[in-house]
Amino acid sequence: ASSRIHFEFSSPAQIMSNINPTLFDWVIENLLKNALDAMESQGSIKVNVSEDQNNNIIIDVADSGKGIPKSKFGTVFEPGYSTKRRGWGLGLSLSKRIIENYHSGKIFVLDSVVGKGTTFRIILPKS
Repeated sequence: ASSRIHFEFSSPAQIMSNINPTLFDWVIENLLKNALDAMESQGSIKVNVSEDQNNNIIIDVADSGKGIPKSKFGTVFEPGYSTKRRGWGLGLSLSKRIIENYHSGKIFVLDSVVGKGTTFRIILPKS
C-alpha cells in the first residue's frame, strides 16, 4: 500500500538557538512519525518555523490526521498514553522532557479537531 503524503516546510532564512542536535532531532522525528501514523495513508504535514515578538522560536508541526479530543490535550504527554497497538507510549512524554529540561522550552497541543488534524507547537528561547 503506497502512501500519499504532502509535506510542506517553511522557515525564515536562519534562526539560531542553543539545542542538543541529537535530542532535538529525535523530538522532531517523533512528531513527524506520530503525524504519519495519524493519517494512515494520505494527508499533509506542514512544519512552520518562525519567531515571535518575545524572541522565541516557534515550531509548529501540523497534520491532517485523525485528531485528538480536547480532553486529551494534556494526557498525550503522560507516559503510557498511546493510540497505537505497538509501542510504549513514551514518545511525547520523552519529547516533553527533552524540550523542557534540556532546551528550557515548551511543547503542547496548539490545536486539534477530531477527524481534521492536529498541530503541536514547540517554543524555544532564542540562544
